[in-house]
Amino acid sequence: MSSQPQRSLAQRDAVAIIVGLVIGAGIFKTPSMVAGMAGDAGWILLTWVTGALISLAGALCYAELCAAYPHAGGDYHFLARAYGKNVSFLYAWAKATVINPGSVALLAFVFGDFMSQVISLGPYSSAIWALAIVLMLTGVNLAGLRESARMQRILTLLEVLGLLAIVVAGFVVDRPHTPDPAFFSSQPTIGLMGLALVFVLLTFGGWNEAAYISAEVQGGGKAIVSVIVISLGIITVVYGLVNMALLHGLGVQGLAQSKTAGADLLGLAFGPWAQKALGLFVAIAALTSINATLIVGARSNYALAQDWQPLAFMGQWNAQKASPAPAYLLQALISMALIGLGCLQADGFEAMVEFTAPVFWLFLLMVGLSVFLLRRKDGLVQRPFKVPLYPLTPLVFCAACAYLSYSSMAYAASQSAVHVSLGVMAAGLLALLVMRLKPQPPIKA
Repeated sequence: MSSQPQRSLAQRDAVAIIVGLVIGAGIFKTPSMVAGMAGDAGWILLTWVTGALISLAGALCYAELCAAYPHAGGDYHFLARAYGKNVSFLYAWAKATVINPGSVALLAFVFGDFMSQVISLGPYSSAIWALAIVLMLTGVNLAGLRESARMQRILTLLEVLGLLAIVVAGFVVDRPHTPDPAFFSSQPTIGLMGLALVFVLLTFGGWNEAAYISAEVQGGGKAIVSVIVISLGIITVVYGLVNMALLHGLGVQGLAQSKTAGADLLGLAFGPWAQKALGLFVAIAALTSINATLIVGARSNYALAQDWQPLAFMGQWNAQKASPAPAYLLQALISMALIGLGCLQADGFEAMVEFTAPVFWLFLLMVGLSVFLLRRKDGLVQRPFKVPLYPLTPLVFCAACAYLSYSSMAYAASQSAVHVSLGVMAAGLLALLVMRLKPQPPIKA
């Protein structure tokens, strides 16, 4: 049954998808890294607040685009309208072949590592568990959006409860005897603070995926604005509480030196059993992010198929289940292939996924710039929501994206891995040439 996306997704389910997508394993690791770079609680909290404000600026830009152009293609659709199909195809290519399936594969390995500690399945236990969870969650999504959204609500609730347990632990334990340095007493370098901000923004990453469900959220164009703002508000509050709890319970030095800060804090507050239980919440966080990534990734593939005839097989939409089944299946196959590659060559696999970041941030910069371009090109299009403090807000977001693209490119170069990003784009250019050999239908509004 082939049809078009309908507004069948409740706003609370959309919020659960975005919150679950953003709050992943990163929040269990990033606070310690930021503490080591910042040096005192003042700089630590300022870095997280700055990350939240930059993310809010980007979210407001996306809110304007989503309200004006609701479409299952999300970023892909915005780029197509602003720059044309060639640019949007290259972005969709990178997203469909590496960025989304790679994220799914890495998160599946996180889940597999935890499950292997509970039930080992042999020398390739983590990979077997990873393959199993990708198949299971793909099956849930093929059953329908309603079933997937219901599971997402439950997983997101459990994930947030796990983080709230850390918050409670942080404020019930006695403060460390070693006093913390005064706020803003340290003098971190600009380079270190920039790197700390990169990690914070990566931990906030994922809110932009709301664009992929904008055409399915009940309530029309303005509803997606509420979904984006509420989601980011919840994420900011949770992240802020977790960091304050970690600082209160472990102190700056203890937080900076801990590799498993959340587990250490739970152990101090409630004993070894609670410390071990945190692994369960990390696994739940991985499940939540995998499921949300599958949802938005399949919609990206579906939108790509609408504009390119050779890929039409991915453009089938089951109206009854609100599911692009072929797009889900292709995404699962690529993810499982990457899991197999990661099992054989772990270092190369991580580089292949991690070092596509320069491409991702470059395209995200282009989405930010499209706010300006589309206001000029589509001045007559109704905009139920306009980004406040224009043009300052989108300029802040664009500047942050440009910095992250540069920083990730410099890091990739330092690891001799720029060829990964270049290889992905070169393959995309080749695929684009093949696509262009056949007549193409016009872009759908």
